[in-house]
Amino acid sequence: MGVSAHAQVPPLMTAEELIRLNLPNKRTELVRGVLVVREPAGYRHGDVAAQLLVAIANHVNANHLGRVFAAETGFTLARNPDTVRAPDVAFISTARVPDPPPRGFAELAPDLAVEVLSPDDRPGEVLAKVGNWLTAGARLVWVVDPVRVLARVYRADGTESILDETDALRGDDVLPGFEYRLSAMT
Repeated sequence: MGVSAHAQVPPLMTAEELIRLNLPNKRTELVRGVLVVREPAGYRHGDVAAQLLVAIANHVNANHLGRVFAAETGFTLARNPDTVRAPDVAFISTARVPDPPPRGFAELAPDLAVEVLSPDDRPGEVLAKVGNWLTAGARLVWVVDPVRVLARVYRADGTESILDETDALRGDDVLPGFEYRLSAMT
């Protein structure tokens, strides 16, 4: 059977509708107006994301560099249709922290977005997220693979690096002086 010309296409969702949505025990994002729902992340993912959050927050707070945001904090990266992404860890420099703080999602990309891979993450979807972050203004994106103890570093200037367990994530000019050895994930 062919597709009917009158087939109903679900209406696109807005960032404001997403923030009011209540789906317990699910991770949600909005990609070009389409709701993306995922299961909660597993133990290893949560452990590595928490380690990175603490390390980044300690460095940021000690050096008065800005604000750090926990997993699933949404950022509106595009409008009409809306895209809202939620990294596992985010950092916004002091100069870019919204004042006053928004009631909903911040309408900006963080300076640093950290994505910790889950077993169900698909490479194409992860690269799409990286593209969304960089296109919206992120200066640095880390994609961390806790199983293989690897990380991919993507920069706003288009350069990228692949790190293994002998390397360290570095903050470059986004988080000056920050270093986190990947071997600490094991």
